[in-house]
Amino acid sequence: MREWKIRFGTAGTSDSFAAQGYKTSLDIPAYTARMGLNAFEYQCGRGVRLGLDKARQMAADAAAQDILFSVHAPYYISMSSLEEDKRLNSVNYLLQSAAVCKALGGQRVIFHSGSCGRQSREAALEKALDTLRRAQAALDEAGFSDITLCPETMGKIGQLGTLDEVLALCRVDRRITPCIDFGHLNARTLGGIASKADYAAILDRMEEALGDARARQFQVHFSRIEYTAGGEKRHWTFAETQFGPEPQPLMELLAERRLEPVIICESAGTQAEDARTMAEMYGRANPLRQR
Repeated sequence: MREWKIRFGTAGTSDSFAAQGYKTSLDIPAYTARMGLNAFEYQCGRGVRLGLDKARQMAADAAAQDILFSVHAPYYISMSSLEEDKRLNSVNYLLQSAAVCKALGGQRVIFHSGSCGRQSREAALEKALDTLRRAQAALDEAGFSDITLCPETMGKIGQLGTLDEVLALCRVDRRITPCIDFGHLNARTLGGIASKADYAAILDRMEEALGDARARQFQVHFSRIEYTAGGEKRHWTFAETQFGPEPQPLMELLAERRLEPVIICESAGTQAEDARTMAEMYGRANPLRQR
């Protein structure tokens, strides 16, 4: 396993991918390296369709350029569904995602837990906890014990995915690692991340709840997100400064605390460019950057 370190990358490819002449998934490692990034989250939101042979070829090219893959599992996963067959199907979708992640040489599968629907948040969380226990057991049985499941904080208020709900899911198994989407948390709290202290409170809560490497080497999603009374509405780019949250205070905190997350940018069409901006912010804030 390669040495762990802070990384910056993208969810999918920016508009500049095609503009620079790249055409297929096989070009992702070259494009990512050209943009000065070293992580890439392959998007399987609409289904796991990447062939394993192609994934292995991408893995070889990525490893040569020190690029770490992760995989986003299908959006239609519903760990908390009232229908048992949907919960069991969710386990299968995670297994499919894990197979692709392993072929890519990656380590993490990020997933949405689902919505609360016509049940209390407490009931929805209990169902999600049970489904996640089954999913972890299924991954272990299938030979994917080295793949880390990462529940994501969500942007809509009706979705399962507050910070505390994600941390509760992480307590199912010491391998399960949070994916903290700061844009989502800002949206579901209707602008609750307005200062460096607000970011610090989130990082402190992770350390308090987990108390291990997962609080230092977690997964991050970041973008500016427009929201309404119900939470998340739309992702924007770093240029749309009327939408939060601000990336600079977070980069400063990560540098000050010497945390080492994988930071995935989800800006709308400029994710590679904005990921590079965050890497530059971090570099300027990092007191060890000259070493």
